[in-house]
Amino acid sequence: MLRLFLHLMIISLAVLMTSCFKDDQLVTPHKPGNYITDTIALTDTYKYQVYYNLRDSSAVSTTLKTIWDLGFESSPSGWRVILNSSDFMKSAYLNGQVFGSPADTTGAKWLFNPSDGRSDSVAIGQWFTLNGNDTVGLNRLMLIDRGMDENGEPLGFNQLVIDSLVKGTFYFRIAAMDGSNPKSYAIAKRSGLNHVLFSISNPSLVIAEPAGTSWDLLFTQYTTLLFTDKGEPYPYLVTGVLLNPAFVEVAVDSITPFANIEFEQAQTMSFTRQADRIGYTWKTYNFTSGSYTVNSDLCYIIRDTKGFLYKFRFIGFYKLLNKRLEKGYPSFEYQKL
Repeated sequence: MLRLFLHLMIISLAVLMTSCFKDDQLVTPHKPGNYITDTIALTDTYKYQVYYNLRDSSAVSTTLKTIWDLGFESSPSGWRVILNSSDFMKSAYLNGQVFGSPADTTGAKWLFNPSDGRSDSVAIGQWFTLNGNDTVGLNRLMLIDRGMDENGEPLGFNQLVIDSLVKGTFYFRIAAMDGSNPKSYAIAKRSGLNHVLFSISNPSLVIAEPAGTSWDLLFTQYTTLLFTDKGEPYPYLVTGVLLNPAFVEVAVDSITPFANIEFEQAQTMSFTRQADRIGYTWKTYNFTSGSYTVNSDLCYIIRDTKGFLYKFRFIGFYKLLNKRLEKGYPSFEYQKL
């Protein structure tokens, strides 16, 4: 009887111990998404700016590039004011000159916004000093060259003084280059946006970028700094892609064939938030033929605003319209890894 009891105890204990260990969990293989191809219509004059969402394969917003001039940083701690680089805008501080009087550009040092998105060297720069919790302007006169439209027509000059940033609202003044028509304006920050945009031509127009987490890529013209054969810098207007600088990262692979890039490899790559890392160099211009060639072997791994990884490459820059190929229609393919 005792032997039977011990035998039953051993069996019970074995069952109990077995129940303490879960069955091996089956690991679901990482399943990539479908290949997606799309085309962005910037047109042959590159007149549009298109904000694009990879996850939804959609253009979140399409606007004329000339619709805005100044962008006011909208994050809680933001104070920077950017120029619309798609219009080749630039600015200069005019020392010793007064707002509302005719501006003299003699000796002016013109500055452009950096295309890599570095916030420490924007053209307008630090326009203020701190007074307690308020940001108070230095009352320095700036002249804004508004650049040119999509047809190369100049958009003119304006005077600008940024007065303050108080409780989330920017206060500033705009006048014509000769000092005429001076007016004061206020732009309030908006939660969830990178910038609130302002038009000098149409100040009553309320313009806002799409919500910061709603877009990944911006297809647009933009100003970048190139260098001559002698190493001398000069600004140039190019057409390409900028990252959403607040959330999106990218890595570049020029070796692995596009079809062979997989999730595990992508995870080990070195990523950057440099806004112009995709930029415009995925295509080259042939001065003899007067046409662009796309480098489809150049692959980008993009981590979107939600943290998902995509492999991405360009496959074209032209579209057949009215029986002829027209530039300004970048096409691409990508896949969620």
